[in-house]
Amino acid sequence: MILVFGGTTEGRKAVEVLEEAGNTYYYSTKTEEQEVALHHGIRLHGALDQKAMLTFCQEHHIQLLIDAAHPFAQVLHDTVAEVAMKLQIPAIRFERIFPKRDVSLTWIDDYTQIPTDTHTLLATTGVQSIAKLKPLEAKGIKVYYRILPRESSIRLAKAQGATDDQLLFYEDSKVIDINADTILLKESGLTGGFQEKVDAAKAKGMRILVLKRPATPAAFQTVNGPHGLRRMVERLLPEFYPLHSGLTTGTCATASAVGATLRLLKNETPAEVPVILPDGETIPVPVTYGDGYVSVFKEAGDDPDVTNGLEIRANVILSDTFTIEGGEGVGRFTLPGFDYPPGEPAINKAPREMIRQNIEALNIDHSPLNITISVPQGEEIARRTFNPRLGIEGGISIIGVSGIVKPFSEEAFIQSIRKCMEVAKASGSNRVVINSGAKSERFVKAHYPTLPTQAFVEYGNYIGETLKIAHELQFPNVTLGVMLGKAVKLAAGNLDTHSKKTVMDKTFIATMLDEAGCPIDLTNLTLARELWQQIPADFLQAFAGTIISHCYQHCKPLLPDGNLTILLMNDEGTVYQKT
Repeated sequence: MILVFGGTTEGRKAVEVLEEAGNTYYYSTKTEEQEVALHHGIRLHGALDQKAMLTFCQEHHIQLLIDAAHPFAQVLHDTVAEVAMKLQIPAIRFERIFPKRDVSLTWIDDYTQIPTDTHTLLATTGVQSIAKLKPLEAKGIKVYYRILPRESSIRLAKAQGATDDQLLFYEDSKVIDINADTILLKESGLTGGFQEKVDAAKAKGMRILVLKRPATPAAFQTVNGPHGLRRMVERLLPEFYPLHSGLTTGTCATASAVGATLRLLKNETPAEVPVILPDGETIPVPVTYGDGYVSVFKEAGDDPDVTNGLEIRANVILSDTFTIEGGEGVGRFTLPGFDYPPGEPAINKAPREMIRQNIEALNIDHSPLNITISVPQGEEIARRTFNPRLGIEGGISIIGVSGIVKPFSEEAFIQSIRKCMEVAKASGSNRVVINSGAKSERFVKAHYPTLPTQAFVEYGNYIGETLKIAHELQFPNVTLGVMLGKAVKLAAGNLDTHSKKTVMDKTFIATMLDEAGCPIDLTNLTLARELWQQIPADFLQAFAGTIISHCYQHCKPLLPDGNLTILLMNDEGTVYQKT
């Protein structure tokens, strides 16, 4: 059993990560004010001292503690660490991502270091800090306190001596609506709006004081993002997740490049290297060292993947310019339509950016480097993938958008969709908007700006199953948002659009183009999204309408009693409907 301490953005993210397992856990917050949707979690309220926490952990057989509380909740951090040591159970600190400390700011260790030459101070350090700042008023410093607009916060502020004219309320962290010569911030990280507050204060010409965050107790194993949290839980409590996550080939290539760069520039050979993922968090990845290269052996987790266990190498040398090249076993693009033109190594845009970002973070001297990624068995393995059909020849492709592969059994994934659909129903919305993922959800939310967040549900690839659930729950109105890659598969009758089960059918696409009165040459078509550029603008609406009609033909029977709307979207967010 897992006990999580939350109440923050990180707490919400921890809930999302743990909900993926489908197993019970406890989520504890000091107050009842945070709204968070729990399906498998059990909510707890009220602060726990060391004795109460020890008792709870023993009585409920807690095997893992996760501290996702505010960075400045030092008493709680210390208590969790002490309980973990006493009970000999692991503890994870889910920390925020903190920007590098700006030397132009004034960094202080405690409130006593606030300069006495301050005339007017805007304190954004929270209602709990008011009592610590009151002594400044006796020194003639005018202090304003910016707090959350909650009744509980206002009561606490006034109990500590704050007056109405001293209280300001958070409406927008980018706006500072008081004239003060100095602002006091906490080092609250990216999710705490730290950089926005700094930028706003600089724009006002204010002196910026920053209270440094307290040190993390040594008992914790620290992560700073949801992917790292899941992987740490999988490592410390393997039985919690039925299926375990893995790494993309892009993350493996990046880790190899990081290891090779550390050895070249710093003569360091750590067993694990830090890798910054596209979402900004950092995870550790094991590496091995060879003669002139560094390797990572791909870990696919429980995702069925022919590249599992594959060795991915990086060789890094000094050069005239920064370059990323593909060596043995890395395929090359032979057709247009990918992130890079024919002839380029099949290393997609996201992995290239990961490699560049990680190497820049290490290479403080900005030495120009040549990085060559190779996969000794890549050419052989590539024959068992779709690469040859896509026009990628000579090896595997280095891919991955998030950096992490999260496996789901079909049953577990569909059950998670059902839970989200039930929440959408409970929200009171008479429309549910189903979509494939983050990009399409952003576009459909813009199309339906007044719908509650709960009304938007991701179907992944399981369009048919999601529509069946919508019918069972008797949604009167359903909108299906779909991007072109999935749409051409759906139009052909494939209600599960996973690439492992179906690929686009060029012959059927050609048939739809004929129906739309726009026959074009598909010989060099590699990806469906290329059609947006190949079809003349005057024919786009007709083609979109044809695809939507075919999709509707296959989807509507699954929703016999509801109104179905289908939105087809391109990569820029243009939305097409059947007219």
